[in-house]
Amino acid sequence: MQVPNMQALRALRFQKHLLNLPPTNPLSSLRFTVICSSRQFHFTRRKHFPEESTALTEYAVQGWAAPSAARENPSGENVPQRESKSSANYSNVLGSKGRVYEVTGNGNKKKGKGKSKTVWVCSDCGYDDGQWWGICKQCNGVNTMKRFSEGVEHLTSGFEVLENVTRSWLPHQSVRAMPTKLTDVNKGINQSNWRIPLSGLFGAEVGRVLGGGLVPGCLVLIGGDPGVGKSTLLLQIAAIVAEGCDMGGPAPVLYVSGEESIEQIGNRADRMRIGTDELFLYASTDVEDILEKTQTLSLRALVIDSIQTVYLRGVTGSAGGLSQVKECTEVLLRFAKKTNIPVFLIGHVTKSGEIAGPRVLEHIVDVVLYMEGEKCSSHRLLRSVKNRFGSTDELGVFEMSQSGLQAVSNPSEMFLSEQQSDSEFLAGLAVTVIMDGSRAFLIEIQALCVAGSSVSRQVNGVQAGRAEMIISVLIKQAGLKLQENGVFLNVVSGVSLSETAGDLAVAAAICSSFLEFPLPVGIAFIGEIGLGGEIRTVPRMDKRINTVVKLGYKKCIIPKSAETSLSALDLGDTEIVACRNLKEMINIVFRKR
Repeated sequence: MQVPNMQALRALRFQKHLLNLPPTNPLSSLRFTVICSSRQFHFTRRKHFPEESTALTEYAVQGWAAPSAARENPSGENVPQRESKSSANYSNVLGSKGRVYEVTGNGNKKKGKGKSKTVWVCSDCGYDDGQWWGICKQCNGVNTMKRFSEGVEHLTSGFEVLENVTRSWLPHQSVRAMPTKLTDVNKGINQSNWRIPLSGLFGAEVGRVLGGGLVPGCLVLIGGDPGVGKSTLLLQIAAIVAEGCDMGGPAPVLYVSGEESIEQIGNRADRMRIGTDELFLYASTDVEDILEKTQTLSLRALVIDSIQTVYLRGVTGSAGGLSQVKECTEVLLRFAKKTNIPVFLIGHVTKSGEIAGPRVLEHIVDVVLYMEGEKCSSHRLLRSVKNRFGSTDELGVFEMSQSGLQAVSNPSEMFLSEQQSDSEFLAGLAVTVIMDGSRAFLIEIQALCVAGSSVSRQVNGVQAGRAEMIISVLIKQAGLKLQENGVFLNVVSGVSLSETAGDLAVAAAICSSFLEFPLPVGIAFIGEIGLGGEIRTVPRMDKRINTVVKLGYKKCIIPKSAETSLSALDLGDTEIVACRNLKEMINIVFRKR
C-alpha cells in the first residue's frame, strides 16, 4: 500500500507546482480530447511553455486551435493568447486519422468536471481493457496497450464532430423514419421483378447460388484461396450487371480495387473480352473517398476488392485489422441499405480456409459465398454458406478458361472417367449419385482386390471406418472371401465421399474387382448398407434418380423401400431395379449375361 500512496503524493506535489505557474504563460494547461474507435478519451497534461517557444513538444499536432478569448490574470490585466498556425474554430481541431484535439488555455480547474476512469486501448486493433496487459487479448500485439482516461465532459460534442466527419458522404433522409406495418412493406413491389437478373449461362449459375438473382441493397461477401478466381468472378458479374440485358438497359457499375491498378484490371478485362461502357474502374483504399465517388454516379452495383485493403479514417489500426475490417463493413452495409445499391466484397482467407478478420464480419453481411477449387483442376465451385434471401444448399460449378469463368452445364462430367465398352478394364468401377446442397453429382468409385497383398487396406476419398464396415458386411453377409485380399478404394477426381448414399456403389466396386466381373456401362448404384446386409433408402432419392435419368443411364440399383416413392417420376428409358439386401444385388448384377 505504500507504492500507491507515494504515487498519489507525487501527483499532488506536481499538481501544486503546476498551479503556481507564471500568469504570463498562455498555455499552462493542455487538454486533449481524442476520439478513437467509437470512444472518447481525455487526458490532461499541464506543462509550462516559455514565451519564446511556439512548439507543443511531444503533444504538438497540426491544426490545433487556441481559444479566441483572452485570459485574465489575477492582476486584472488582459494577457493576449498565443496564436496558432490555424484558425481557432472548433471544426478545425480535427487532426489526422480521425482524432479530435481540443486545446484550452485555462489553467484553472473547471468546476463540475465529470469523473474519469483509466482505460487501456490497443493501438493496433482498438481493443480496450480496464487494466494493462503486456499482450493484447484480441490481436496478440506486444506492448500495444496505451493508457487513456475515459471522461464524460464534452462527450456529446465530440461525437457530433465525429458523426459529421465520418458520415458526411452517406445520404441523409429528409423525413425521419418511422415503424412500418408488415402489410405495407411489400405494397407496390412486384416480387417477380424485385431481384436484379443476371443474364447468360454464367449469370444463371451465379443467380442460382444467390437464390434467384441479385437483391437490391444486399451486401455480398465472397471468400476463397488466393488465385482461385475471386476477382475474375466479380469482374464478370460487374460486366453483366452493367450491361443490363434483362434490366432495361445499361447502368453504371463501379469496380474499386485496393490491390491492383486500373491498368492491370483493364488488361484482365481485355483478355476476358469485356468491353462494357458503363463499367467504371477506380483504385483507392479510403472508404470515404470511395463513397464520395459513388455520389457522382447513379450506380447499379459496387464492387470492393478487397475488404482487407480499405480503411476508414477515425478507426484505430491499419487496413486489414480487426477494427478496420468491422467498421468498414458496417459503413458499407449502411450505404447499401440507404441507397438500395448492391455491394460485393472480396475477403481474404486464413490458413484454415476461413475469411480473415473478425467472425462478426460474416454476421454483418447478407450473403457469404466461398469459391473453391483445386490447383490441379480447372473447375471451380461457388458455394453458399449464408444467404438471407435464398437457400444455402445451392452450388455453382464453373470452369476456368482463358476468357474467364464458364458455367458447366453437366457437373457430373468432372467426376466421371471416359466410359469404354464392356471390357476387363472396367472391373472394379461403380457409379453413384451424391448430393452437394441441392445439386446432384455422379461420381465414380474404384476398387482393387489383390490376393496375398502385404497391405490389407488402403482408402482414398472414403471414410476408413465406413470402408471397413462395408468390407466386413461383404465377408459376413454376402460370403465373399476377402480376408486374404488387400482392398484398395479410391474416389475419382479427389472427391471426398461423406454421405452414406455411396455405400452400395463401394460394395459393387469391391465385388466387381474380387469376382473379376466388369460392370455394364450405364448402371448406377444408390443406397446405404446396414450391418445385416440390408439396403436402406437415403434422402432426396427423387432428385438423384432424376439426375441419372437426365444423363441417360440405362439401369439404376436402389433400395426396395424407395421403389414406391418413385412411381410418379418420369423415368424414360431408365430401368429401376429394387433390391432388399446385398445378396440380391449380387445375384442380379453379377449373373452371367
